[in-house]
Amino acid sequence: MWLTLLAVLLMLAQALAAQARIPESFADLADKVSPAVVNITTSTMVAARGGPNPIVPEGSPFEDFFREFRDRQGDGDRPRRTSALGSGFVISEDGYIVTNNHVIESADEILIEFFPGDGQPPTELPAEVVGTDPNTDIALLKVTTDQPLKYVSFGNSDTMRVGDWVMAMGNPLGQGFSVSAGIVSARNRALRGSYDDYIQTDAAINRGNSGGPLFNMEGEVIGVNTAILSPNGGSIGIGFSMASNVVTRVVDQLQQYGETRRGWLGVRIQDVTPDMVDAIEGLDTARGAMVTDVPDGPAKDAGILQGDVILSFDGTDVEDTRRLVRKVGSTEIGKTVRVVVLRDGQTETLRVTLGRREEAEGAMPAAQPADPEEPARVEMLGLTLAPVTDALRDELDLGAQVSGLVVMDVDESTEAYEKGLRAGDVITEAGQEKLESVSDLQDRVDAAKDAGRRSLLLLVRRAGDPRFVALSLDD
Repeated sequence: MWLTLLAVLLMLAQALAAQARIPESFADLADKVSPAVVNITTSTMVAARGGPNPIVPEGSPFEDFFREFRDRQGDGDRPRRTSALGSGFVISEDGYIVTNNHVIESADEILIEFFPGDGQPPTELPAEVVGTDPNTDIALLKVTTDQPLKYVSFGNSDTMRVGDWVMAMGNPLGQGFSVSAGIVSARNRALRGSYDDYIQTDAAINRGNSGGPLFNMEGEVIGVNTAILSPNGGSIGIGFSMASNVVTRVVDQLQQYGETRRGWLGVRIQDVTPDMVDAIEGLDTARGAMVTDVPDGPAKDAGILQGDVILSFDGTDVEDTRRLVRKVGSTEIGKTVRVVVLRDGQTETLRVTLGRREEAEGAMPAAQPADPEEPARVEMLGLTLAPVTDALRDELDLGAQVSGLVVMDVDESTEAYEKGLRAGDVITEAGQEKLESVSDLQDRVDAAKDAGRRSLLLLVRRAGDPRFVALSLDD
């Protein structure tokens, strides 16, 4: 009987615990954090339209008529002021405010509207831009006030799990302060940026919510509402918030320096795909980041080579390129780190002193050495190939130092076509060795077959951008 009673009590405790995790109301949480959430109104002076009428060709007999009609509808060619709305949140009592970069980008004036609560009317203060980071779409603003402001703190976004409750606040569609709730639908979403780490949520996010906070149930900001996926511009339950663990690093740097300072390794990379594994000696699974190019910079100085596979960076295993980019970017500039690479079937550990990403944005990939011209063509691997000649350089706008084989044609029934190779591509390496002639490619194919490999790794350049492609070898 005692065992039965204990079992019943245990089941009851579990049921109560589960019920406790489902909030009966978000009212207390909303009251707690709402004074720190703000509306943002921006004002921008738009230049005069000027120039010929876009509807009527210049010199047309109707040009004067349409100009007069346009002037009657507005201010003609005079500059005009436009406004936009967004959201943000206060992160310190002395007036630092976080929002999206796209909310305040190009704004001439920024006005912050506060909702103090307790029946007090909203107040407005002008704000100045401290710094912005377009890469993560984050901006840091500052207002000046004699009174300490209510503020919220960042939480640890890495602890959030799919299914956790979240609450969004902001200024949707210009309707003023608004609250919505939902759950974490997915994590680690990437939209378009190298440093993306978005939390996906079904909490309603609409236009005007941009820059507002996404809270956990403790009232901590675990995301900045940034974008929605929608066919009609309204919320359909797929919203994205930049994870707080990305935002905090950006905000700290903007507050300290007025700009971001990200680490720079100095390589161009691509993911290792499953079909490339067999072509890379010493690799058993699709992991790491394949180095496709090494411009002048920290990696080149440390001895990293094109074709290396980066397996570990600063003691952390590299799963793919996205995680490597984020890890490097968040590492201190000037720090010397250990980088483990796979080269010729063996691992090597190199020490790299990181540079600064922002100073290297314009760095160009290192040029390839010149090659002797060889006019003969050959058909291999579903490709019609010819060595680079002066005529092909002019036709394809190739650099003087580019060497290798130009893809003249691709058989559309072959694997090469399926994997995206097209006429005009330049193959500069095969089997992670440089190509100087058509015969070099045949040698690489023969060597791969002799070694029992089922595929050959090619380094392909298109418009200067390199990528590796693994093609199967026919028996």
